[in-house]
Amino acid sequence: EVAEMDMYRPNSDLRRLKIALREQWQLTNLQADAHLLTVLQKTLREGNWKVTVAIHDNKYILAIYPGLETQCYGLAVDVGSTTIAAHLTELSSGQILASAGTMNPQIRFGEDLMSRVSYAMMNPDGVAEMTNAVREALNNLANEVANEVGIKATDILELTVVGNPVMHHLLLGINPVELGGAPFALTTGEAITINARDLHLNLHPAAKVYVLPCIAGHVGADTAAMILSESPQKNSEMTLLVDIGTNAEIVLGSKEKLAACSSPTGPALEGAQISSGQRAAAGAIERVRIDKETLQSRFKIIGCELWSDEPDFAEQSSHLTISGICGSGIIEAIAEMYLAGIITSDGQINGNLTHPRIVQDGRVFAYTLYDGHFKNDDVTIRITQQDVRAIQLAKAALFAGVQLLMDHLEVTQVEKIALAGAFGSHIDTKYAMILGLIPDCNLKNVFSIGNAAGDGALRALLSKKARSEIEEVVENVEKIETAVEPKFQEYFVDALAIPNK
Repeated sequence: EVAEMDMYRPNSDLRRLKIALREQWQLTNLQADAHLLTVLQKTLREGNWKVTVAIHDNKYILAIYPGLETQCYGLAVDVGSTTIAAHLTELSSGQILASAGTMNPQIRFGEDLMSRVSYAMMNPDGVAEMTNAVREALNNLANEVANEVGIKATDILELTVVGNPVMHHLLLGINPVELGGAPFALTTGEAITINARDLHLNLHPAAKVYVLPCIAGHVGADTAAMILSESPQKNSEMTLLVDIGTNAEIVLGSKEKLAACSSPTGPALEGAQISSGQRAAAGAIERVRIDKETLQSRFKIIGCELWSDEPDFAEQSSHLTISGICGSGIIEAIAEMYLAGIITSDGQINGNLTHPRIVQDGRVFAYTLYDGHFKNDDVTIRITQQDVRAIQLAKAALFAGVQLLMDHLEVTQVEKIALAGAFGSHIDTKYAMILGLIPDCNLKNVFSIGNAAGDGALRALLSKKARSEIEEVVENVEKIETAVEPKFQEYFVDALAIPNK
């Protein structure tokens, strides 16, 4: 709150405001956003020369309010290739007031990052189309969370954004084509502060956007945010951070040194490209157990707390349709099949086992996980040989990336593993280790950390110190480009085995 200004001092109203700010808070060399000039005089007189002023970075006067205004709003956004998540925050308290998410509308231009890069290459207006789509999604999310708490999106003064390099470039309107081939050059990896209106975001007219720094051509601001959230550079233990999505972002290190890479896991671990796969939603199989003697299965579905062989399962899940299997479910299914001897260490479904659940599927075999026997429906969910191969390819890419980082840091053991993202939040760490998704580690030290990228975006929104910290850390992260590392293929082939060779 600015004390009453001397209305008789012979100067412009803006000059009076700057003098008052300088005298009370020693703020000098202030710049006023152009929008401020359109509302300044009306606001000063409406507040009887007592006003609240919003100042960004001790430099820019963004907004002015008559009288005392105690609420100040910011938005932290994680722009993922599949989903976008936003958190509306009251900046003075740090309280999250509302959260919302939406599918990234760029999916219609390509399921994965490289297909979107290809779309940009093949279509003259491709970059503009994808840029407009993601900006429109951000505007919709801003309106959604603002409406939820009874304010307007135009009350939001600041936005922080994280995302992988392709999402980063497309949000900023930068052509991502150079990220599609070696040397995978970023236009810029530095942190960026820009006016929200320059990105056509319908926030406060003077709102600022802070985009966290990227690390490398395939390791983006979302990974920087994960580092900011978990601070492995402050730990003595050798720590592995993994954010599993269509690409896996991997960080390994300790207070001595950090190294990072990205590995092309593809969408299989999220339930895509699986014969009965689906995204995590009500009715999807998320937990699986297979009896080693009888080879019979039981499972849990999203939306019901009971296992399928429990007496009240049919009744309590009557409102649900068993519709498919999601990422955590396919991981457990294949790991259980391996433990039960249904698949061999090279991933082959054993057709020599005589059992009604193991059925011929062309020239190979499949395992029937569900055939309607629990709910008397006509749904059949099978794990096919192709499904097993898809998971093998995904986990091999992830493990090979981890192995490259371990080689680079000259370590043979990881002491702590943190799994980030939606997939990391739901996967059972024991099954991740059985399959060889992650290296051997004491299971007590393997845990999920939720949306670490979103958490890092929140920290950056609330703390100038956090921004300076991550900008400095990113400068010192050693980058490994898996696509050009000669040993990647060797590690990849070995990691196709279950758990690995």
